[in-house]
Amino acid sequence: MAQGVQARRYQNSRLPGAAGGGTGRRWSALAAAAAVGMALWMGPATATAGQDAIADGPAPGIGPDDAVVAAREAMQRKQWDQLASLAEQARGSALQMYPEYWLLRQQINDPFTPIPAAAIQAFMERYRGAYLADKLRGDWILAAARAGDFATVRRLGGVTASNAQIDCAVMHAHHLGGQRAEAAKALAVFEPGRWCWALFDQLVADRVLGWDELSVRLRDAIEQDKTTEARRFAAYLLSPTELKSYDAMMRDPMKWLVRQDKPRTRVERELVTLALGRLARKDLDVGDSYVRRNGSKSLPRENLAWVRSQFALIAALRLDGRAHQWYSEAGHVRLSEYNHAWRVRAALLESPIDWQWVRASIAAMPPAQRADSAWVYWEARALAATGHAQEAARRYETIAGEHGFYGQLASEELGRPITIPPRPAPLTEQELAQARAHPGLQRALKLFALQWRSEAVPEWNFSLRGMNDRQLLAAAELAREHDIYDRVVNTSERTVAEVDFSQRYIAPFEGKVTEQARRIALDPAWVYGLIRQESRFVMNARSHVGASGLMQLMPATARWTARKIGMEDFHPARVNEFETNTTLGTHYLNIVLQDVGGSQLLASAGYNAGPRRPQQWTARLAHPVEGAIFAETIPITETRQYVKNVMANATYYAAMFTGQPQSLKQRLGKVVPRMATASRGP
Repeated sequence: MAQGVQARRYQNSRLPGAAGGGTGRRWSALAAAAAVGMALWMGPATATAGQDAIADGPAPGIGPDDAVVAAREAMQRKQWDQLASLAEQARGSALQMYPEYWLLRQQINDPFTPIPAAAIQAFMERYRGAYLADKLRGDWILAAARAGDFATVRRLGGVTASNAQIDCAVMHAHHLGGQRAEAAKALAVFEPGRWCWALFDQLVADRVLGWDELSVRLRDAIEQDKTTEARRFAAYLLSPTELKSYDAMMRDPMKWLVRQDKPRTRVERELVTLALGRLARKDLDVGDSYVRRNGSKSLPRENLAWVRSQFALIAALRLDGRAHQWYSEAGHVRLSEYNHAWRVRAALLESPIDWQWVRASIAAMPPAQRADSAWVYWEARALAATGHAQEAARRYETIAGEHGFYGQLASEELGRPITIPPRPAPLTEQELAQARAHPGLQRALKLFALQWRSEAVPEWNFSLRGMNDRQLLAAAELAREHDIYDRVVNTSERTVAEVDFSQRYIAPFEGKVTEQARRIALDPAWVYGLIRQESRFVMNARSHVGASGLMQLMPATARWTARKIGMEDFHPARVNEFETNTTLGTHYLNIVLQDVGGSQLLASAGYNAGPRRPQQWTARLAHPVEGAIFAETIPITETRQYVKNVMANATYYAAMFTGQPQSLKQRLGKVVPRMATASRGP
């Protein structure tokens, strides 16, 4: 068993060095590792002395780069003694800081060793400005907070590449140090996790957060069916007896409701409100009937309006025609941003569309949400439809320069076909040389060469901080030189004034994708648009659900398609190979396309969500809808964004490949109601 895990088993029962179980030997190994870590800053002689304490280390004579590779293996196997020795042997490698970081991170997180503050400080000084120095500072902040050392957290301050947990720990520390936290700021940084919950525990105890702030969070968590998170908020608001009632209500809201008397207190009214809202998830018809019979007798108007919004939301997600009616009954009650969006989407599916309602619903959104390109576009559409053409044009103009789905749609509304912007001035040799000499980019390239993407991507991204457009273009070109296509795209997308579509919409693999697509009469621009969204042209990309390769094929899909097209030499191990992946991916995409009547919009949705889903959605439509509205109202968030990106990508690739102006609206087409049929597919 790994030493770190084994040590934790003894944490509450034995002191380090106590007899039995080899604990003393484990403590010695950690002490020796710490000695080597300190020695890295105190010169070779001291490092050798520390290294002598390590038994069974690697063979002498290993080169610095090889030592880095071996150190990563030792880190993954939790062989901390070997890692300590290898960290010393890695000196001289461009990646020498990585073994040092892994060693210090282990020492920070081990409960038996004090935090090696001097070694950490030395590391951060030596590698000032580097990604790992910033990351180690974040590790130290969280470790100090875990130990209750909030003075150290305050001294360390924040980090450049922060996250919610670090932000919460820092806010917690400053709150305890006398800088009282503000409720709005705490709510803004909150994300479920150890340090955000610890911060909320403190702020509730100190009455910074109370009913007004937490009851809203509770409702939003229940609306999104985040039941674990919801219960944490409920525990802040309710007494133990009330919490038991809450648990019973969540298990079976109808059973709980029929046993309740008329609510008299704020807590009782809130629990009844939540219960009525939860009925929507069980059965819309039964729940609606119960609410209409009993809700108005027991709840204030505001509470009942929120309940109505829950029925409206569930109906909207199911493409149920009653959604807009229920949103209308709810009125302009306080909603989550998620529900605000669906109130507009439900209205867009009506025939005729009530554009005044669309305008009013978007106007009721929080300012930041209303400023999102999606709602700028739909608000402009509503303005145009209600006789405010000039104001609509002004709204379109604010997003027409954006290179994406809504920027394209806004451009077309202004009468501008979609074209490729002119390329910026060529990069100079000096600009390219500066990119090639950038220490962080050099480290990232070495990490990519080792295929350590989990280390390479954050190293690369951190290095882009503060770069101007020309520097970003040069960095993207550097990635192109090394065939790291996802970094070409992602880096170039950061530019503001100078836009290079040969980078943003790179089309690698020397026309082989085009050839594969044309072989089965698929639109190459659409295939490239889909690959750009699926994998960013990373050959060995693998998703969290197991999809693989350029076209992100699931194992079952790959096997089914291989059988369907008679690929006799198929083997699962070959799915990441270019030829196998693109052959199977394009054939499967073509099968989905044929099943949905040739609509690229519906086929893109089916490729992401499964081939049956688009047919289920179109079967629920009450009338034909324009493609942009269908894309906007896809019920699955990931698929909705995916489809928008694929279709926008395809439009730009078509403009690049043909040299002709394009129309996204034409590519989206119109979606008509269709009876669901059995789809082909795994």
